[in-house]
Amino acid sequence: MKRVSVLFISILILLGMLAGCSGSAGGPQEESSGDSSAQKGKITLNFWTFWGSETRRPVIEKIINDFNQSQDDIYVKHTFLPFGDIWTKNLAAISAGNPPDVIINDINSVQHRAKNNQSTNLSEYIKDDSFKDNFYPRLWDTVLYKNEPYAVPFNTDTRLLFYNKKAFKEAGLDPNKPPKTWDELEAYAKKLDKKSGDRYERIGFYPLWGSFGPPSWLMNADNGKGFLSKDNEVQINTPEKLEGLKWLKSWNDRIGAENVNAFKAEFGSEQSNPFIAGKVGMWVDVATFYTQIRDFGKDMDFGVAPMPAKTSDARHWSDGGGFVAEIPKGAKHPKESFEFIKYLTGEQAQTYWASKNFDNVANKKASEDALSKLSGNDKMVYKEAVDNLQVTTMNPVPADAPDYQNKINPLIDAVLLGKEKPENALKKAQSKVEQSLKK
Repeated sequence: MKRVSVLFISILILLGMLAGCSGSAGGPQEESSGDSSAQKGKITLNFWTFWGSETRRPVIEKIINDFNQSQDDIYVKHTFLPFGDIWTKNLAAISAGNPPDVIINDINSVQHRAKNNQSTNLSEYIKDDSFKDNFYPRLWDTVLYKNEPYAVPFNTDTRLLFYNKKAFKEAGLDPNKPPKTWDELEAYAKKLDKKSGDRYERIGFYPLWGSFGPPSWLMNADNGKGFLSKDNEVQINTPEKLEGLKWLKSWNDRIGAENVNAFKAEFGSEQSNPFIAGKVGMWVDVATFYTQIRDFGKDMDFGVAPMPAKTSDARHWSDGGGFVAEIPKGAKHPKESFEFIKYLTGEQAQTYWASKNFDNVANKKASEDALSKLSGNDKMVYKEAVDNLQVTTMNPVPADAPDYQNKINPLIDAVLLGKEKPENALKKAQSKVEQSLKK
């Protein structure tokens, strides 16, 4: 009886997944994106995104409407799915032979989907070799698998250092001179610290808060080199990364793990973000973090700067992610889907997206054009983000080792917790990833 019940429940779950893929009740939320009479005689494309917020949904739907009205052959229908569900449902839909025509997907895992035959090779539809020149080269590289494109870059991000100018003044620091090196960053942080006895009222800076984790800092320390090269050469156990890991651990040793954890336990978003609340003097995040400062910071006096470089003669290396427009394998209208993708990643649509969402777009010309539509702090932060793309690295997940980071992260965590020596951790991580790639 128990086996029958388990089977029955499994069937219900499977049926629920299939229902979600078909857009029925409880599944994706479809949007007509225009007058239904406009669909007559046109090929209908189902476009899946996770952009359902009050800010982003109106923007993407205007872009869709503009495309629908720009020609007489294709009608695009927008389907919204939550961020946590969209890619799982996409894989289920591919397996069922009924995928969407176009989907917004993760930029750093394009190779993995290409290798597993989950996306469409776009070489057949890209007639002009100069098409790739519309996009930042590092972004275009992420969509290639065996030197052929399986997606088109849509947007990206980069990490910047936000700093509280009011706190700088209180600490005797020049609010117009943010730290440029790791040594300066640490010196500024100590001056920004505010304590009452043994208790911190403000922590000047902690490198692992925000969105710049250990892999990012070790890349910054190693002249922009990630854990893997473009040719999948493993470059984890290097002298530069070892020095960077020791530096990260020194922050835990100085501030104290208990203080770090106590502060982090109170973290929240919007007004409760520790930087916006004035509890942290400097903070690393993506450029769009500025929208939280703007909306919830009550005229906060802040500055933004590139990531501090390891030394004065090094570059201000940052890292980024982003999303692509992709045609799932088995889509019924790939030619028409690519026509929509060209519009979606073209200058007009990308400029509109950037200026309304304050987001780094992949189209180079559109990224520059968006600056002319901004002013004040909006323009200051966006310009810094655009300029920062020149020192922003991408770290695509290699098709032959999709889980390589899972072999590294626990060892780095053990170092930060004082349970593993940095030298041993990087040596073990190097060996594990090398073995994984050999397999």
